Amino acid sequence: MKPFQKWSTDVTEFRVKDKKLYLSPNIDLFNQEIISYNLSDRPNFHGIMEMLDKALGKLDTDYSGPILDSAQGWQYQKN
Repeated sequence: MKPFQKWSTDVTEFRVKDKKLYLSPNIDLFNQEIISYNLSDRPNFHGIMEMLDKALGKLDTDYSGPILDSAQGWQYQKN
């Protein structure tokens, strides 16, 4: 396996004082490096897209892209 071949992502909910926050990291499975992340107060599709836009911005323009694995929660589904 090489860098930028396989990525994994999920959304994690946690509390800070009395507020819920949602962390959406994108991790390279080659070396477990965090490629990008988004932190928000709502677990929505917009946060996922921000995280992916940041990650894809790090790729070479001629690169075909990595395989992305997710838990396929409702945040990753858009009608």
